[in-house]
Amino acid sequence: MAEQTKETNVENVDINQLLKVRREKLAELQANGKDPFTITKYDVTDHSADIKENVAEYEGKTVSVAGRMMSKRIMGKASFANISDLKGNIQLYVSRDSLGEEPYKEFKKLDIGDIIGVTGYVFITKTGETSIHVETLTLLSKSLQILPEKFHGLTNTDMRYRQRYVDLIMNAEVKDTFLKRSKIISAIRRYLDGLGFMEVETPMLVQNAGGAAARPFETHFNALDEDVKLRISLELYLKRLIVGGLERVYEIGRVFRNEGVDTRHNPEFTLMELYQAYTDYHGMMDLTENLYRYLAQEVLGTTTITYNGIEMDLGKPFTRITMVDAVKQYSGVDFNEIHTLEEARAIAKEKHVEFEERHKKGDILNLFFEEFVEEHLIQPTFVMDHPIEISPLTKKKPEDPNYVERFEFFMNGWEMANAYSELNDPIDQRERFKAQDALADAGDEEANHTDEDFLYALELGMPPTGGIGFGIDRMVMLLTDSPAIRDVLFFPTMRSLES
Repeated sequence: MAEQTKETNVENVDINQLLKVRREKLAELQANGKDPFTITKYDVTDHSADIKENVAEYEGKTVSVAGRMMSKRIMGKASFANISDLKGNIQLYVSRDSLGEEPYKEFKKLDIGDIIGVTGYVFITKTGETSIHVETLTLLSKSLQILPEKFHGLTNTDMRYRQRYVDLIMNAEVKDTFLKRSKIISAIRRYLDGLGFMEVETPMLVQNAGGAAARPFETHFNALDEDVKLRISLELYLKRLIVGGLERVYEIGRVFRNEGVDTRHNPEFTLMELYQAYTDYHGMMDLTENLYRYLAQEVLGTTTITYNGIEMDLGKPFTRITMVDAVKQYSGVDFNEIHTLEEARAIAKEKHVEFEERHKKGDILNLFFEEFVEEHLIQPTFVMDHPIEISPLTKKKPEDPNYVERFEFFMNGWEMANAYSELNDPIDQRERFKAQDALADAGDEEANHTDEDFLYALELGMPPTGGIGFGIDRMVMLLTDSPAIRDVLFFPTMRSLES
């Protein structure tokens, strides 16, 4: 009968004793001059998935692979093991005759979790499994901890997020999600670089955290003895670069918002903003539609994606609808027929939409949109022409100054992007900042503040410009069918265990 490796049922064994045994094995190796931690490199020629996917080319070929040993079956003079590397896992066939008597004894003492390198030739077993017939084996790193048998499911969600490195070891689908995340960001860069955009970097520590409606984190800069904030947006600095004549710029970077945590929000998250001179929000719609279609095709190989069992088609033209028409469609209320704040408040009360005393007609329209419309926007949809009250940095619509040239992009009922025809009138911008200052003075912690340096830049002259911000994490969630934002962040924000 095959001798199964020990530690198969950790719950029934004294953990401390098992850990002690591992350290004793390490001490023995070191005493015999075989300390694995002195090894500095190992020449890897191939990865598991490449071998398995192209087995016809690899059969009989000698390869060197390295990874973590995830299982081991000792069967007398021959054994099987399985190692996991970046791209997957592959079976090893280890025999005493091929490896040698002493190396085979050393192999038998290896533990699950040890990192090894092997050289051998590729073959297919009688059961049809692609394997490596091992000829040399090197212990590259000794694992002194014990891997859990299972590291998934709701009961372990918190620990999976806290110990992402274990999650990556134990769950192949988690590793695949993060490999796709990297591919998505690389594809974004390729696409924008191909359009002549320039990637730039702007400050994270700022005096005035503007560009979005959000409460900032605050900290203290000791060298200057000044309080500063962590940025909540990339907008105002990128538009300064448009003023400087760079014409097409983008940044992919972390921003920080002092707000709650839920399935779609993390206090620090990845935002991409881009700005293009001499275009407007219609140009941003075209860019968004083409970008999403490109990303899906590049990363998933299809423009039809599925999230939580719901199919979304990125291959068809995206729907374009005004906020007023969307609210009319889903609530039956036509804000074109509502002309005063009093009428807006009355219809809000009638429809049980809660509002605050400070809210104006445009704010109430937006509350109706959030209450009645958002959840229905499953297929790719641009919601255009927002009220001016909620858009302090956006150019007014020439035919109706109560609304602005802005859209939000929705999929799966989520806001995925926010875009403007950027306001480049410094006089108008100053008045909008004043209105925001008044909101801040009234206690709104998410209001913008007047930014004199930004106003000076606008006074120098900024060309007509289209701008957009994409939430990268939500984009990754959709393209990887991940249920929560924490599933696409390597190290999400967590409450400390000590608190």
